[in-house]
Amino acid sequence: MRTVRELFSLEGKTAVVTGGSRGLGLQMAEALGEQGARVVIAARKQAELDDACAQLAARGIEATGIRADLSEQTAVAAFADEALGCLGQVDILVNNAGATWGAPAEDFPLDAWDKVMNLNVRSVFLLCQAFGKRSMIPRGRGRIVNIASIAGLAGNPPGSMQTIAYNTSKAALINFTRTLAGEWGRHGITVNAIAPGFFPSKMTKGILAAAGADTLARQAPLGRLGDEEDLKGAVLLFASDAGKHITGQVLAVDGGVSAV
Repeated sequence: MRTVRELFSLEGKTAVVTGGSRGLGLQMAEALGEQGARVVIAARKQAELDDACAQLAARGIEATGIRADLSEQTAVAAFADEALGCLGQVDILVNNAGATWGAPAEDFPLDAWDKVMNLNVRSVFLLCQAFGKRSMIPRGRGRIVNIASIAGLAGNPPGSMQTIAYNTSKAALINFTRTLAGEWGRHGITVNAIAPGFFPSKMTKGILAAAGADTLARQAPLGRLGDEEDLKGAVLLFASDAGKHITGQVLAVDGGVSAV
């Protein structure tokens, strides 16, 4: 019987983290790398990838950055080729890359709707398909972690955010997670989702400024926003053998906001 330390170990494993150059993605890449995984991170901006890889290397983590716009189907295929060429196989896929857009539903631009859906849902499907067929299914094992949001668990209160595409995409991602878990369990692949609440990031900067970070923190039972450590334990549980009997689940990491 393995120890708890051994169950959480990722020594000899490989991981792909999309949107991994900053914020929540970089936090999770750090967690996976600190437990021994070799990591590939994807992002659109090369300079941010270079900075992130340097930060990971300073922590003793073997990481490679691959520039890719994953909202484009051809870019997803090229990224999968390059990631598999770099890692040989992919044991863990963390689908973190995402986009949002704010506008009233009645005036929401169609191109903005497509931008959000293409990155938040379509690219996740394509990445799961690519790494599933080419690496996970043939080997009979894999860990997929989709980064949803508590915005996918409920609508927005009147007078707050106007993010109908984002909320819809994250709700879709949650049921995608459950459905894929049902289909791929027979291949030894677990598929789970993390639903973060408010964390300071480039994506939430405008919302935090408009609503007030202190105000949003007070709405959480724990009275705080998420920080640079709060997703590490969750992603390790789902990515490691410590969570090998967990699939099709959604874990909210939100300070208790979704519980009240």
